[in-house]
Amino acid sequence: MKKLGLLAGIAVIVAVFAMSASAADWNFYGSARVQTFYTDTDNKNGVADTTNYGQSLQSNARIGANVTVSDELMGRFEYGASGGNANIRHLYGEWNFGPGKLLVGQTDSPLNMSLSNQVYGNDTSLDPYGHVDAKRQPMIRLSFGGFQIAAIQPNTDTWDGDVASSTTEVIIPKLEASYRLVLDNAFLDFQGGYQTYEVTDTATNISKDVDSYILAVGGQIKFDSFYLGADLWFGQNTGPYNYNCAADDNPAFDGTTLVDNDSLGYAIVGGMKLNDIFSFELGYGYTRAELDQAGSNKDDLDAYYIQSTVTLAPGVFFVPEVGVIDHDSEKTNLLGTGSKITYYGIKWQINF
Repeated sequence: MKKLGLLAGIAVIVAVFAMSASAADWNFYGSARVQTFYTDTDNKNGVADTTNYGQSLQSNARIGANVTVSDELMGRFEYGASGGNANIRHLYGEWNFGPGKLLVGQTDSPLNMSLSNQVYGNDTSLDPYGHVDAKRQPMIRLSFGGFQIAAIQPNTDTWDGDVASSTTEVIIPKLEASYRLVLDNAFLDFQGGYQTYEVTDTATNISKDVDSYILAVGGQIKFDSFYLGADLWFGQNTGPYNYNCAADDNPAFDGTTLVDNDSLGYAIVGGMKLNDIFSFELGYGYTRAELDQAGSNKDDLDAYYIQSTVTLAPGVFFVPEVGVIDHDSEKTNLLGTGSKITYYGIKWQINF
């Protein structure tokens, strides 16, 4: 009976796609990605050093489709392979109403610059190490040319156990905006985000507002086959904001006092396309976070890499990459004394 139910479910899905296809243009795509990397970890806290080989299907291997219903209405879905299970990366519809566009669903945050092509760690792209990335989020977004503004699903924090029992209250959505200025051979991005909510310690009934913000600027310039890009951001309480930052960027709340956490990051990436087969890129990123109180210790990381993309055929390529991720934390109370990872290996990819 279970098999019959499964077959019936598949039949319904196929029928729905068939009926939808008659009214819309479905352009399916996919990307198979496998990472093969060695990692040498130098632990700075007395733990034995390790060397490991890893091979896995990348979590951002994907399959999806761009759907065009009419000149005014389109949509997209895309599933990834996080943990070996299907997960939603993009799922949205967008309506072009003339002066602008209305998007409803999940896609990349307006706080996202996409400058780096670092492949280690499922195409990390320096995101946790200084590159601007507020992740894919459920949102309602308006676009007018190069300007975007979005109401985004808010996020709240668990305080790393600072409060044994607490509750949160959210009044407004997370708000983000961005503007891209396009020039002849370059672009500049100006981006920002804000979130607020209230946390209450149930033992003392003391409440505090947790305010988070991020401001970022970046861009890229191209000269024939060479390109250079960079970004810079700073913010407050980016941990509860759910921003992609590897440093410990959470505020502290002991049930009585809330201590904000200030963080910043920057990245610079340069590359060159040598010919139709070989291209090269190198990048560097840095991020730091520190509680806003006397005597607090900073938590900082930097990462750098060099890579070459080798194209075997259209849509078929591999990327050898060597890099370092250095965690030089002073926060012995939360993150130990850090570690230094040196990695080398190859990402393999076929787009279809």
